[in-house]
Amino acid sequence: MDQRTASPAKPRKDTFRPEVQGLRALAVLMVVAYHVWLGRVSGGVDIFLLISAFLLTLSFVRKAESGRPFALPAHWLHLFKRLLPAAVVVILGVLAGTWLILPQGRWPEILDQAWASLLYGQNWLLADTAVDYYAQDHAGASPLQHFWSLSIQGQVFILWPLVFAAAAGLLPLLRRARGLTALTYRGLLAIAFGAVFAVSLAYSVEQTATNQAYAYFDTRARLWEFALGSLLALALPYLKPGRRLRVLLGWAGLAGMLSCGLLLTVDRSFPGYVALWPTLSAAAIIVAGQTGSRFGVDRLLSSRPAVALGDNSYALYLWHWPVLVLALAATGVEAPNLVQGLAIVAASVLLAVLTTRFVEKPLRNWHWPKLRAWRTAVVIAACGALLAGPVAVWQTFLTAEEAATAAQPKELTPGAAALAAGSDAAPAPAARIIPGPTALDNDWAGIQTPCAGANATADPILEGCRQEIPEGGGTKRIVVLGDSHSQQYLGALAPIAAARGWELVTLLMPACRFGAESDTRTAECNAYNTASSAYVLEHQPDAVFTVASLTHEEAPFETEVPGYLDGVRPFSEAGIEVLGIRDNPRFTFNMPECVQRHGADAPECNPPLAESLVEPSPLENYRGKLDGLHLMDMSDFICARGVCPAVVGNVYVYKDDNHLSRTYAETMIPMFEQRLLAATGWS
Repeated sequence: MDQRTASPAKPRKDTFRPEVQGLRALAVLMVVAYHVWLGRVSGGVDIFLLISAFLLTLSFVRKAESGRPFALPAHWLHLFKRLLPAAVVVILGVLAGTWLILPQGRWPEILDQAWASLLYGQNWLLADTAVDYYAQDHAGASPLQHFWSLSIQGQVFILWPLVFAAAAGLLPLLRRARGLTALTYRGLLAIAFGAVFAVSLAYSVEQTATNQAYAYFDTRARLWEFALGSLLALALPYLKPGRRLRVLLGWAGLAGMLSCGLLLTVDRSFPGYVALWPTLSAAAIIVAGQTGSRFGVDRLLSSRPAVALGDNSYALYLWHWPVLVLALAATGVEAPNLVQGLAIVAASVLLAVLTTRFVEKPLRNWHWPKLRAWRTAVVIAACGALLAGPVAVWQTFLTAEEAATAAQPKELTPGAAALAAGSDAAPAPAARIIPGPTALDNDWAGIQTPCAGANATADPILEGCRQEIPEGGGTKRIVVLGDSHSQQYLGALAPIAAARGWELVTLLMPACRFGAESDTRTAECNAYNTASSAYVLEHQPDAVFTVASLTHEEAPFETEVPGYLDGVRPFSEAGIEVLGIRDNPRFTFNMPECVQRHGADAPECNPPLAESLVEPSPLENYRGKLDGLHLMDMSDFICARGVCPAVVGNVYVYKDDNHLSRTYAETMIPMFEQRLLAATGWS
C-alpha cells in the first residue's frame, strides 16, 4: 500500500509519558556506548527494569481502580506477541552470523543460548556457567549474552500480574476478615512490593558480596529493581513537588544516570546496593515528570528525536550487542576505536529501525476480525517454530558430527604418541581432529568425590577438596596442589594412579599457583595456599604434585613460581616427596578456534617455541636445592621441532588458550608414567 494513502498512525494514549520514552532512549544509549567504547556496565539495564515495572504497575492499577478485568491470559498473549517477533528475528540473524563468522567450537554454546533466549531462561544459563559479562574481549563473548536481562523481564512479566491479581482477590477478604476497611488496593500492593524490595535487596547485597558472577544474572537479586519501579508508580500521585524542585530533580537524576558508570566501579558490585544509584536517578526524572519549564530535563527527553529513539529502544538493545560481538570477531579487533564504534552503532540503529518498522509494529497493529486470542497465539507459535526448526536441525547435525568424530579408530588419533622417540604412530591425514567441537568445551580433567574419612578437612577454605581412593585402599597417597594447570595433568595422573592403586587428593583454586605467601598473589590465594600447606603437613601424604614454573603470554614467557621453594620446603623437611612439573605454554588466542578458522598447519596456530618457553628451564634453578624434590618436564610432548602446535597426532593439544585438553593429556599417559617413575625412583 502506498504510504501516502495509508491509514494515519494510531494516536498516543492520554496516559503516554513522553519523558519516560525519552528516558528509555537515554538508557539504551548508555548501554550501547558503554559496551562499545568503555567495556563497562552503565546502569542503563537497571533503568530498563525499573521502567518496565513502573509502566506495568500503572496499567494494572488503572484496570483495578476502574473495575476492568485483568484478563491475564489475554494480557500475556498480547505482551509476548509484541516481544517475541523482534527477538526471534535478532536470534536468527545471530545464528546466520555465527555460521559465517564464528569458529565451529563456539556453535554449541550459541545454539544452547538460542533456546534459552527464546524460552526466557538465558539469565539462569549464564548464571550456571558463571559468565563474565564485563570481559573486555567482546570478540570472545556470546552474541546472545545480552538476552539475560530480557529473560529476567519476561519472568517478571509473568510474575507481576499474578501479584496484581492476588492482591485484588485478597483485598476484600482482608477487609471483611480483619476489619481493614481503610486498606486500599494501592496500599496492599505497596506492602507486597515493599516486602519484595527489602528481601530482594538484602539478598542481592549478600550474594553480590559472596558470589557476584552468579548474582548478576540471578532473578531473585534483581526483583528489588522491579519492586522499586512498582513502588514509584504507586506513590507517584502523592509526590507533588513544586516546579523548581521538579526541575532540580530532573537534572540531578540525569547527572546521576550519566555519571554512574564513570564514577563507580560498578562492574564488580552490581546488582547490590550500588544499583540504587542509576535506579533512583531514573526515579527522580520520573517524579520530575512534565515540569512545564523550558529549563526542565523533560524538554530534552520529550523531544521528537528522543521519543523516536525510545520507540526503537527495544530493537536497538536487541541488535547492538550481536553487531558488536560479530563485528569484532570478523575483524579481529579487540576493542573498537571511535570510528569503528560509530560504524557499529550506526549499523545497530539501522537494524533497529528496520526491525521496529517492518516486524514489531506491523505485528503489533495486525488486525484479524475474529478469534483474536487465537490470532495472537498463532503469532507466538509461529515465532517459536521459526527459530526452533533451524536450531534443532543444526544441533542434530553437530551431534552426528560429534558421534562420527568419536567413533574413529584410536590409531588415527595418536596425539602425543606421535612425538614419542621411535614411535611408529602417525596421524591419518583424513582423520577428524579430536575431541570434536561439541565435546571440546567439557574436555576437562578432574575428580569429583568430596574428601571424607582420613582425607576430610574442617577448614572451610578447603571445601573444594576432592579424593579418588582405589578399592581396598591406596598404596600411596598423592595430594595435588595449585590451580587449573595442576588439574589439567589429572588427565594423565589420575589413570596412572588408578592403575597402580594410588590414592589422589586435590586441593585446587583457579588462578592460584602453589607457593609461599607472595604479594604477587591475591589475599584469597595466599590464604588458600597457607591452608593447603597446613593440610599436607597434618595429613602427611607420601607426595604432593605441583606445577613448578609459571608461563606468561608475553616475555618473559616462563619464570619461576614466586615463593615455590619456600612453599614446598616444609614438605621436604617433613619427609614428604614433592613432584614439580614444568608449566605448559599459554597464548593470547584460543588454539582450537585458530585451527577452525585457519587450519591446523597455519603459522598463526603454531607459535614458535622461543615465544612460549625459555631455555634453560626455570626448573634447573631448583635442582639439588631440596631433598625429595623431583622435577618433571613434559614440554617435548607439547612443543616439538621449534614450535608449539595446536594439533598433534590429530588431537587438539589445548582446549582454549592455556589449558591442555583432557584428551591430549590422556595420550601422554605412557610417557608421563615413564618420566614420573624415572624422576621419583618409584617402582
